[in-house]
Amino acid sequence: MQLLELRIKDLRCIEQAQLSFGPGINLITGSNGAGKTSVIEAIHLMGYGRSFRGRVRDGLIRSGASHCEVFIRWLEVRPGERHAGLSHTGSSWQAKLNGQNTNSLTELCAEIPIVTFEPGSHELIGGSAEHRRRYLDWGLFHVEHEFVQHWRRYARALKQRNSLLKSLASPALLEPWEREMATSGEIISRYRALYLEQLDTDFNHTVAQYLPELGRASLSFAYGWKRAELSLQDALILSRQRDMAVGSTSIGPHRADWRVDYENLPNKETLSRGQEKLTALASVMAQAENYARQKNEWPVVCMDDLASELDVQHQEQVLNHLNHSQAQVILTATETPAILEKQIAVERRFHVKRGVVSPL
Repeated sequence: MQLLELRIKDLRCIEQAQLSFGPGINLITGSNGAGKTSVIEAIHLMGYGRSFRGRVRDGLIRSGASHCEVFIRWLEVRPGERHAGLSHTGSSWQAKLNGQNTNSLTELCAEIPIVTFEPGSHELIGGSAEHRRRYLDWGLFHVEHEFVQHWRRYARALKQRNSLLKSLASPALLEPWEREMATSGEIISRYRALYLEQLDTDFNHTVAQYLPELGRASLSFAYGWKRAELSLQDALILSRQRDMAVGSTSIGPHRADWRVDYENLPNKETLSRGQEKLTALASVMAQAENYARQKNEWPVVCMDDLASELDVQHQEQVLNHLNHSQAQVILTATETPAILEKQIAVERRFHVKRGVVSPL
């Protein structure tokens, strides 16, 4: 995928912006607080349907505006040029793909492959399991299109079961929703476990570059229930009494997780913050490479404030890696990284000052 054009209206400090990107590396510079991250955030919104800066109601819409808008135009190997738009009023989203309304944000985001590394990305490793489930599901939304329908069926059945638990419903009312959860939940769990296995080679290839001192990494998946002992349907039946007491479902794929262990990290010692960041970066890059191999084109790679997250050596490793791939990169920095001044060509440059984006 190659992002051709981005338009932003009334998003955070940006009143109006229009950027035309080239292939390869696109660099956006500016001082802290100028609006660089808001450009990355706008692109991220199109690929994920949410902000990486927290809840969308926390300042996403520019002060005094009624809504914000993002529009992108991009190019794919197949079917060619496409466009999409997203608007948010503070209480609801509206999304369009090629001029047609979409049924959901998920439908839109599944069509726009974007990966993002930003200052909060270390939460993928050190944060809650929700971050890691979303990571797996992103990959599956894009490479296994049947996954989406099973994911939706499970989410609908889970919502219904939770509602019935709160009302202390009878087992007869719970049973049909538990059957639906079991059928779709087993399927999405198999997809997730297989996808994590597929990531192993790309992940270890990247880790060998960024964290060679930690040795080989192993990725392990936790299904969200004791799958080796019980089917999901049996586990749901056994958990009814406990779940009814708390009014929610305590086991299932919505509780799934995965973890990284390194052979040279004794006794499952906790990673340092720097190691967390580099492991998260390896995860993002492995996912991008996996997508590129399966789809024969790279997702757009967004990197926000790379210099604040990585030392110079690792910055150079990442940028050299991306430069030798076919990925389009949208990169922000307060100053141009030294390697981009000396060794790697920058396709397009932009500068942001007080929310105004200007090409250089």
